Amino acid sequence: MDIGKSFSYPFEDNQWLSKLGLGTVISMVPILNFAMTGYMIEIVRNLMRGVQQPLPNWDDFGRKFMDGLMLVLVGLVYALPILLLSCLPLSFMAVPAILSSNGDMQYVAEALAGVGGVLLAGMACLFVVYGLVLSVIFPAVYILYAREGTFASCFKLREVFDIIGKNGGPFFTAWGISLLAGLGVGLAAGIVSSILGLIPCIGWIASIVITLGVGVYISVIYAHLFGQFGQIAYQEKPLLPSDQPTVG
Repeated sequence: MDIGKSFSYPFEDNQWLSKLGLGTVISMVPILNFAMTGYMIEIVRNLMRGVQQPLPNWDDFGRKFMDGLMLVLVGLVYALPILLLSCLPLSFMAVPAILSSNGDMQYVAEALAGVGGVLLAGMACLFVVYGLVLSVIFPAVYILYAREGTFASCFKLREVFDIIGKNGGPFFTAWGISLLAGLGVGLAAGIVSSILGLIPCIGWIASIVITLGVGVYISVIYAHLFGQFGQIAYQEKPLLPSDQPTVG
């Protein structure tokens, strides 16, 4: 894997400023920003096809939006177990609030509130572990979706674990670098944004734009890393020059 390429490749595109800039603007709009996830999927597809400059144009916006929407729904399905389990400690904390109005039930209410607090602390630890597991699974899910483009493909867990298990070295390299990139670039952007935030109006606007722009940059780094991994995992043959899509 070419780690350095994941950080530098966007700037090799002659239209990088307009493409990333438009991505930043789209990221500001709720719901519409699902298209940014679709943009990441297109980067993964381009890498797996062997496109040398995989930074896509923002044409075919509808497809990008639908890809992003599909993966948001997939994320909700994967998060469903945690969402359902979170109802248990919340119920233990809601019931005492109702019982506390009755003096005879005061001790019961306090006991239930204590149980709810313990459960909530335990669930918080479980949330962290489950979130970590999802952060490992989801890159492989993205790759399967980029290949097949169907909702069902995102739940082929046997294939997900198969491609991770057989290519553990490059996968966890990409996974680790993506985490470090998010922390490092995000920290640097946070410092710059904090300084700009001291300047009224113009500084505040610049701070918001930089924060969102860096988020887009981190997203394309992530997509490039796992696009490279997808090419390794499936040993995709690059397209012939005449078959490659135009990326501008």
